[in-house]
Formats: sequence, structure tokens, C-alpha cells
Amino acid sequence: MGKKMGDQTIAFLNKPRIVGNYSIVGKKEGCGPFKDYFHYILKDDLFGESSFEHAERKMLEQAIGCSIKNAGMNINDVDLIVGGDLLNQIISTSFTARYFDRPFLGIYGACSTMAESLAIGATFVDGKYLNNVVCATGTHFSTAERQYRFPLELGNQRPPTSQWTVTGAGSTVLRLADEGHMITKATLGKVTDYGIKDANNMGAAMAPAAMSTLISHFKDTKTSPDDYDLILTGDLGKLGSEILMDLMEHNGYKLGKNYNDCGQMMYNNNQKTFQGGSGCGCSAAIFNSFILKKLDEGVYKNVLYAATGALLSTLSTQQGDSIPGICHAVVIERDSKVGE
Repeated sequence: MGKKMGDQTIAFLNKPRIVGNYSIVGKKEGCGPFKDYFHYILKDDLFGESSFEHAERKMLEQAIGCSIKNAGMNINDVDLIVGGDLLNQIISTSFTARYFDRPFLGIYGACSTMAESLAIGATFVDGKYLNNVVCATGTHFSTAERQYRFPLELGNQRPPTSQWTVTGAGSTVLRLADEGHMITKATLGKVTDYGIKDANNMGAAMAPAAMSTLISHFKDTKTSPDDYDLILTGDLGKLGSEILMDLMEHNGYKLGKNYNDCGQMMYNNNQKTFQGGSGCGCSAAIFNSFILKKLDEGVYKNVLYAATGALLSTLSTQQGDSIPGICHAVVIERDSKVGE
């Protein structure tokens, strides 16, 4: 069984392994810096479907199905699917789970969902309650845009603080095994609210939550930022990352060259996404492609992956509420036998 560390962190004594993964992204994301790492790039954002919502669902189906295949398993080997998305009542993930006909836990952590699903899945596997758990999430620019902001047909001007919701999905398969990168710790975040009300400035709303979880992680585990090859947030974007670095330094933790953010990593500067990417699919796609590949290659040996989410809704925004944030973190350690 796992071991509680400090106030918010769990150490997984059996070290659940990542035995399968898959990433799929849209055409715009496929033109960015990680085009050679994603498993599949859409030729068009409808993905052969009649609506963007159906396309988002199809991306999740492909991500989950292919991650299971990449793990050398079939669907009947899966004990549980854990996942969520940004749409109301997490319909993309729950409708996808209907297709697979396996036990399902639907979760909502906004853009923190990938890390949250990994923490939950690792807990079930580490405790030996379940053998094989799939953790997945995804988003689509066009579905999120018209749910949270404006109809696509309006072509509204985007403010400089805004981020671009990533069209993408990622899926990870966990089990106890002899090989595979290990999830060794999880720090469960607290809801943090600094009073930001601008729904077009998600980085500012989520940065305090990232600060809260990272500081708790360092205190609970008696580590520092220098103990990790990579500290990766998702998805604060460029402005949110700068805010986080300032907040951390103010509290005595300096984030150096080993820190980056999936939002500011996803696109090239000439793609005109302002602050970068956001959405569940942003860090899920980067984690399940570039990050795991670099762990395979030995570029990284231990990664602290801290995904952030803005827990707003259209209703709360319309009523003038501030935007609560959440951040969940997991530690992934490289299996030295992988890539040999």
C-alpha cells in the first residue's frame, strides 16, 4: 500500500508502471514543435465526423484504444478507465467509455485532469485493487470555444492574455510490471482562489494553485526544484508561467532552467496563439508523446508533472464569480531498462 507523506502527498511503494501510451492532436498542433512526437495528427479538425463534439469523442476513443494496444493488451484486460474533459457533464469521456464497456470513473479537474487521472489510477494499481487502469483526457478547440466563450461564427477578437484550447487527447495505461517508467508519488492539490475573474486570463487564475501544490510537494517530500530533471506545469501559458515563477521565488523556491509549461511549449511563436495552449488535451498530448519519449531516451530521469485546472463554468462567469484553480502533481521516474 502507499504511504502518506506530509499533508498532501502519497508515495507509491509498489511503483505503478506506465506500460502503454498514445497521443493524438489537431492539424494546428501538428504544425508545432512536437509534430515528430505525436502518434497521430488529424488532417482536419472534424476528423470525419458531423460535429466537433463528435470529433473530440472520436479522438478519445482512438487514444484509449491505441494506448491499450500499445500496452500489448485488449480491452477485456482493462479493469478501469479514469478520465474527463471540459464539456458539460464530461460527455466526451463518458460517451467514449460507453463504447469500451468497461468500468469507468468520470472526473473533472479541468486542465489538471491528466495528472488527476494518473494519481487516481496509480492509487488503485499500487494498492493492488486493480491490475490495469487507463488514464485519459482530451479537448477540442472548437468545442471548448463555443461552450466557454462565443459562437465560432462570430470570429471574436482574442485578448492578448488568452490561450488557445488544444485539439488533442492523451491516454496512459498503468499496471504493476517489471518494466516501464514508474509513478512514484502524487501530490493532491487544494482549491486555490486569488480572486481573478477574467475568463480570458487562465494563467493568472491557475498560477496560485500551481504554487500551492508545488510548495506542498517540496515540503512533504523534503525535496527542492533542483532535485528534478524537469518540472512541468500544464497549462499556465507564457504569462501564467511567469507569474508562477515570481510567486515561487517570493516563497523561497526558485524555478530554474529545468522548469517549463506545456501551454507555452505547444505552439511555435508564429502560430499566433498569444499565451500558448490550454485545455485537458494540451498537457495530456505532450506528456504521452514528448515527455515519455525523453524518459525513454534518458534525457529525463525524474519528472515532476503538475497539471493545473481552472474550475470555472459558463454559469459562474455569467454571475461574476472569481475563478478557483486546482493543481495535482505526479512524479515519474525513468526505468533504466527502457530503451536499452
